[in-house]
Amino acid sequence: MSAGGVTGEKVPASQVVTAIAATDQPYAEVIGDPISHSKSPLIHRFWLEKLGIPADYRATQVKPDDLPAFIARRRADPNWRGCNVTIPHKVAMLDLVDDPGGVRDSIGAMNTVVRGEGGGLFGTNTDAAGFYGPIADLDLAGQPVAIVGAGGAARAVLFALSRMNVGKVTVLNRSPLKAAALLGRFGLKGEALPLSARLPEAKLLVNTSALGMTGQPPLDLDLLPLPPEAVVYDIVYAPLHTPLLDAAEARGLETIDGLEMLVGQAAAAFELFFGAPAPREHDGELRERLLA
Repeated sequence: MSAGGVTGEKVPASQVVTAIAATDQPYAEVIGDPISHSKSPLIHRFWLEKLGIPADYRATQVKPDDLPAFIARRRADPNWRGCNVTIPHKVAMLDLVDDPGGVRDSIGAMNTVVRGEGGGLFGTNTDAAGFYGPIADLDLAGQPVAIVGAGGAARAVLFALSRMNVGKVTVLNRSPLKAAALLGRFGLKGEALPLSARLPEAKLLVNTSALGMTGQPPLDLDLLPLPPEAVVYDIVYAPLHTPLLDAAEARGLETIDGLEMLVGQAAAAFELFFGAPAPREHDGELRERLLA
């Protein structure tokens, strides 16, 4: 990462510390592995510019083994306001920061770390709210739902669904045992199946996995079992038009792309980092920039 910190390229920790120490400007960032695909810097910098806030937002690649040391360095940096957390760190972060909101016992994954007023670090999760926003007007009471994946994002999605009185939930995952454990955790009735299983007749299909993301294997699903009124929601945003969404649109199904959830969860995190609500009245312009 250079002093600007937007490339997502990994550099030695000593260089990162030097680059950060050279400025007194507050900053936040997104961390993950991989991270070069992230659109979070564009989103947060867009909002910072609109509000005239003198701060920065970066992308930093952090390997799993380096996560504890990374958090220790950032804890010691008073200019650091926090970070968004993506694959594969959402569960591991639970052991590294405070959890005043009981995220461990509810969602079980953190996607945001914030420096509190006393200087300590605490974690929360804005994924559930970000996921729920685009489907808030969708009547899913008693309706069957299908989920692909059982990672950190799936935890937030299942947490949100558990509060929407949905019907049977089918989770497809490489490890059905892991998926079954999540259904039990969130008190949802349904079944866990391997990825190769036939889709159920679900009202909502959500891909919470990295399959279909740039550099990852494709998500190969036969959408034929889905009814005409089904909604297909893919949280992957790089590429934005995933093969899953293309296949859904070819069938005439309603689709929701990954930018909807990304911007929603980012807005909640932005206010925590910088103390001001994200200027959502500019969402149209932001989306144009993200698609450029």
